[in-house]
Amino acid sequence: MEECLICKAPLEYLETDVLMECAICHKKENSKTRCVNGHYVCNDCHTRGLDTIIGVCLKETSKDPIAIIERMMALPFCHMHGPEHHVMVGAALLTAYKNAGGDIDLSGSLSEMMSRGRSVPGGACGFWGACGAGISSGMFVSIISKSTPLAGQPFALSHKMTAKSLERIGEIGGPRCCKRDSFLSILAAVDFVKEQFGVEMEKREVVCGYSAQNNQCIGKRCPFSKVNH
Repeated sequence: MEECLICKAPLEYLETDVLMECAICHKKENSKTRCVNGHYVCNDCHTRGLDTIIGVCLKETSKDPIAIIERMMALPFCHMHGPEHHVMVGAALLTAYKNAGGDIDLSGSLSEMMSRGRSVPGGACGFWGACGAGISSGMFVSIISKSTPLAGQPFALSHKMTAKSLERIGEIGGPRCCKRDSFLSILAAVDFVKEQFGVEMEKREVVCGYSAQNNQCIGKRCPFSKVNH
């Protein structure tokens, strides 16, 4: 089961920031996260290879964002948990939205999603009170609606989207699971976009295949657990 990318030991979360050195690139920065053996991996190193999803998405023909993100999750760069999900949720939604008839420049939208999603650090779910997967769904809506801080309706819609995703995540509770929270956010977005934008992406029943990789799996309390299907 995956925890520390260096030694596979469990992670620990500190109450305050500590100056740490990335065990891969040796960059020094403040963080609250390290493994119990002291290893720290920065967000950039944790998401190395994430750029490849743009090419994957541009070749996609599916209207199903769950199917799209599961193909991303199967790529070598993707870990059980990590900030890569803060980009992948929005990217999967943008791709399915385009394939379902949404009027966007997919290439440009994916690049924007990459930039925005990468700005949300790992651990935001616990430290910010806002899971990066849920925020990613709000970023998706802000991109397709061309929202800015000065916008009217687009501003409202992007906030409502994030709120719906975070509500579903909060209803389940912790500890965190990046796969569960990604699926919850995507399913919330499919419903929201159909209602607000009239674009109908495909929606499937999700059955999780990741529980064996997750030391903190909540079992049958998860709506995607195999025991519930």
